Amino acid sequence: MFSMLRLSVAGLAAVSVSAKSAVVEVTLGETVFTVPDGFTVERVAGPPLVDRPITASFDEQGRLYVADSSGSNDPVKKQLAEKPHRIVRLEDRDGDGIFDHSVVFADKMMFPEGTLWHDGSLYVAAPPSIWRLTDTDGDGMADEREEWFEGKTLTGCANDLHGPYLGRDGRIYWCKGAFAEQRYAAFRGAERVTSAAHIFRRHPSGGSHEPVMTGGMDNPVDVVFTRAGERIFTTTFLQYPAGGKRDGLIHAIYGGVYGKRHGVLNSHPRTGELMPVLAHLGPAAPCGLELYESAVFGHGFTGNLFSCQFNLNRVQRHELIPDGSTFRTEDSDFLATTNADFHPTDVLEDADGSLLVLDTGGWYKLCCPTSQFWRPEVLGTIYRVKKTGAKPPVDPRGTRLDWTTQLPERLTLRLDDERPAVRRRAIADLAKRGQPAIPALARWLERGSRQGRLNAVWALTRILGTEARRAARAALANPASDVQQAAAHSAGLHRDAGAVDGLVRLLNIATPPVRRAAAEALGRIGAPRAAEPLLELADEPMDRALEHSLIYALIEIGQPD
Repeated sequence: MFSMLRLSVAGLAAVSVSAKSAVVEVTLGETVFTVPDGFTVERVAGPPLVDRPITASFDEQGRLYVADSSGSNDPVKKQLAEKPHRIVRLEDRDGDGIFDHSVVFADKMMFPEGTLWHDGSLYVAAPPSIWRLTDTDGDGMADEREEWFEGKTLTGCANDLHGPYLGRDGRIYWCKGAFAEQRYAAFRGAERVTSAAHIFRRHPSGGSHEPVMTGGMDNPVDVVFTRAGERIFTTTFLQYPAGGKRDGLIHAIYGGVYGKRHGVLNSHPRTGELMPVLAHLGPAAPCGLELYESAVFGHGFTGNLFSCQFNLNRVQRHELIPDGSTFRTEDSDFLATTNADFHPTDVLEDADGSLLVLDTGGWYKLCCPTSQFWRPEVLGTIYRVKKTGAKPPVDPRGTRLDWTTQLPERLTLRLDDERPAVRRRAIADLAKRGQPAIPALARWLERGSRQGRLNAVWALTRILGTEARRAARAALANPASDVQQAAAHSAGLHRDAGAVDGLVRLLNIATPPVRRAAAEALGRIGAPRAAEPLLELADEPMDRALEHSLIYALIEIGQPD
C-alpha cells in the first residue's frame, strides 16, 4: 500500500484552439491530444499508483478497481502458471478528481481482461475463468477468491475471454473469442458444443449460462447496454481485411450470427445471410466501450457510445441513431493523438459526468499483427476528459443518501434521479429488497416518469418469482416504446408464458424495435399459438434485424406444421 505526491502535470496542460476544425489541442507531457472544442483533458493517475492499466470499474464509493498488467508478453500458459498481474484499487481521498492513493486489491492474477464491480465483489475475467474477488474484512485487499465461471479453454492470443459486464436485466454477460471448443448444458437438456465466438450471459448467483450472439469474428471484447436493453459490442476481425475494413461495432440481436464466414458457424442455426455490422472501424483493434448516460456533456451526448481504438491511438464518439428495428451511427474522433505510444484500452463514465480513458502504455504485442513495435518502457496513464465549465451534480454517487432504512416507496423516487449512478444503485437496491419492493415498483409503473417506469421494469426483471413477472408483464401495455421493449426483454429472459397475449398484441401495433423484442420473447417462451401471428408478418416489408427475429422465433417455437 502506498500513496503518491500529486501528479503536477495534471494541471499544466498547454491548450490551443483550431477554429477551422473546431477542436482543441491539449498538451500533456510529450503527448498532444485533440478533443472537441469545449473539452479538456487531465492526467489523473499513473505510476507508481498504477503501471499499465487495462480495464477498470467503480464501486459505489467511487473507488476505482484497475486491472494492472505486469507488462509480460510471455506465452499464456507461462502466464497462467506464474500469474504475474494484479488488481489495484485507486482512491481520490481529497476529492479533487485526481487519484492519490493505491492499494493492491489482488495480486497473482492471470492476464486480467475485464473488471466488474457488482454487489460487493469484483468480477475479473482472467482466462480461462471469471473470478469473484471479495474483501470481507475491509482492509482493501481481496481475501476471498471464487471461480465464478470456468471456461476451461485457453489459446495463445489473449482473445479467449473478455468481461464481465452487467446488463440492465441484472444478468452478467461476457465474451468468448478464439475458436476453442466449449461444451455446456443447453436450455432443453441437450449438450451445446461450440467453437464459435459468443456473448454469454448468466445469473450472478451462478447456474447455467446461455449464448445471446454467435459469431465468426476473432475477438468480441466489450459490451454495453442501451436504456432499452440493447447490446452493442466491439470486435476485431468481423470480416477478412479488405477495402480498409476489418474491425467494428455490432448490434448483438438475440440469436443472430455475425462476423466473417467461418467453419465454426456451420453447426449454428441461421436465418439467412450473416447479420449486418453497425459500424466499420478499419484495423482499429477496438476494445473498451462505454454508453454515456449523463447530461453533463450537454445536448446530443446522452446515449452516445465511446470506443477505444488501440491501434489508431484514439477514442471515437458514435451517435446512435434509430434506423428501423436497429441503429446506424455517426462517428467522429473524440480524443485522438498522433503519439503512437498512446494505446487506449478502456473508457468509462465517472459519476460526475466526465470520461476516464485508460492508456495501457506500449507493452502489449501478444498476437497483435499491428502492435509489434512494442515499447515496454512506456508505462500507462489514466486520463479524464471533462466539459469545460460544466457543473457536475452534487453528491454524484448519492453517498450521502440513506440507502439502508428507506422504504421501497421512497427508493422508487430515485429511479428518476438526474444522477445516473443513483439511478443504477436504486435499481440494484430495490431488486435486492425482492418481494417487498414489488408493490411499490408496480405503482411506479403507473405514475412515474418515462425514465422511472423504464428503470422500474429493470428492477422487477432482477426479482425472481411470479409476482415480479406479473408486475413486469403489465408494462407491455405502457404507452412508452422503450418501456414496452424492456418489458418484452424481461418476459423473454424469464420465458414468462403469461406474457404471450401482450407480446402478440405488440407484434401488430408497436414500433419496429418493440416488434423485434416481442418476437424474441415469443420465441424464447416457445408458445405454439404464437406461430400464426408471427407468420402473418412474413409478407410485410422489414429490415434484416426484424426479419431475423421473426424467423428465429419460429425456429425456437419449433412447430413446422
